[in-house]
Amino acid sequence: MVDLLSQTWQEITARPDGPLAMRFYLQPLMATLLAVRDGVKDAREARPAYLWAVVSTPEHRRELLRSGWRSIGKVFLIALVLDVVYQLLVLRGLRPLEGLIVAVTLAIVPYALVRGPVNRLVRSARGGSAPKGKPA
Repeated sequence: MVDLLSQTWQEITARPDGPLAMRFYLQPLMATLLAVRDGVKDAREARPAYLWAVVSTPEHRRELLRSGWRSIGKVFLIALVLDVVYQLLVLRGLRPLEGLIVAVTLAIVPYALVRGPVNRLVRSARGGSAPKGKPA
């Protein structure tokens, strides 16, 4: 088990140095740009910070996650497909768990971490008040 985890970690950390390395810059950039767009929209519509709303409002969680997926789903799928291509070219096999880890790290994590703070920054720059928990 330790060998498998060690091999997985080594294979994941080797990806930015191999073929298709540019995706490690472009995909988080795309996710960040989409998060900025959605965060500004959230601020305009007086919605709460995205990640906080997902965690704190279970009654709206499903629609919030759907909204986020509509924005970031294509970037996630592209990240997953490119990692599968990388695996076939370099590793000569498929590593589904590694592909999911890389795709989540390149697409979903930046999106989730940036959307809420952008919302708050825009709201504070406009002198707006805190929203009352409206869903996306």
